[in-house]
Amino acid sequence: MTYSMGMDIAALVLYAASFTGYVLHLYRGGHWSGRIATLLLVLAIVAHYYALLERSHVIHAIPYDDLYGSMSLFAWLLAVTYLGLEVFHRRRAVGFVVVPFVILWLAVAVVVAPSRVPHDPAANGALFALHITIGILAYAAFAISFLLSVIYLIQNRVLRRGRPGLAFWRFPALDVLERMSRSSVVVGLVALALATTLGFVWEHRLTGHLAMADPKVLVTLIVLAVYAIYLVLMRASAWRGARAALICACNFAIVLFSYTAVNLYFTGFHRFF
Repeated sequence: MTYSMGMDIAALVLYAASFTGYVLHLYRGGHWSGRIATLLLVLAIVAHYYALLERSHVIHAIPYDDLYGSMSLFAWLLAVTYLGLEVFHRRRAVGFVVVPFVILWLAVAVVVAPSRVPHDPAANGALFALHITIGILAYAAFAISFLLSVIYLIQNRVLRRGRPGLAFWRFPALDVLERMSRSSVVVGLVALALATTLGFVWEHRLTGHLAMADPKVLVTLIVLAVYAIYLVLMRASAWRGARAALICACNFAIVLFSYTAVNLYFTGFHRFF
């Protein structure tokens, strides 16, 4: 059974249409452009889900066994997480920033090509699949918090200069961006803590012990620590605002390192070292 790229292409087209809707909503305003953008995003997420489902049927596993599958799953969870934040906070003005990253990530995954790698027999079972999937969800949530923090820093700088354009007036207020970033970090922390716990349980069942000194575990614990510190600092008046946003943006460098290391390990690149 071969894998078709049809649903991936359909998802990319719908994501692109949704991005256009978000741009129109930002510059022209109006409820209909925003609602259409959100509707197109929902349709894109559904099409992307069926692309992942088809992929799973082809490889008989959760689609994270190769670079394509891992990147595609990350893009989908990025879109789902953003949609959840949009619905929860009722703000669409940052969709034009988030959706292009979903498009870029999925497009790169398609270009890289769905190359299958040798499957590790140890990486089987619902527990392991849940561990990896929730972990990727955490990375997606942290990615969105990074984007929101960057928007906060840019908007704060522009407002201080006193020369905001029309688009900036349609952005959420700085405190709204801060709350959205905090919500995204909370989602990421809860997801990463759960994924780490499931990983420990899976490893104990497999080996009978816990490798606390494993570099992947140490990096994950560092990520949990730096984002927990960020949430604590946000409560202090001296650190709220631009300082907290800068810390959140810098924290994402550690997340990128962690995601890259784990992604390379589980997609088979460790076999070459």
